[in-house]
Amino acid sequence: MPGYHMNRTAEDMKRELTVLMRDLKDPRVQGKMLTVVRVHLTADGASAKVYVSAMEGKSAAIEAVKGLQHAGGMLRGELARRLHMRKAPEIKFIADDSIEVGAQISRLIDQLVPKEKEEEDTPHDD
Repeated sequence: MPGYHMNRTAEDMKRELTVLMRDLKDPRVQGKMLTVVRVHLTADGASAKVYVSAMEGKSAAIEAVKGLQHAGGMLRGELARRLHMRKAPEIKFIADDSIEVGAQISRLIDQLVPKEKEEEDTPHDD
């Protein structure tokens, strides 16, 4: 498969898996703020690594991955049906902490910005 087709398929899988995860009834997945960070498809399209991150942190993502692995067969079948694939790839879910890291960086930036604004607002005796 050409590269552009694989990238498009990976993006389609990412979108559909995000929707499917919201509908899962597994308590390890339900109620968590989960995001599919990226999907890495092999060159032959036979397998995919799906990186999942949770807003609650890496431990929540690890727990959710266990539930997603349990529902893997159902998710694979739904992907094949929704994306009109003859054969959906084997899916391996991997916990990722990129959302947590991004939120932490955002908090650090927010802590710096008010200090800079206060310095600008105070009159200087030049």
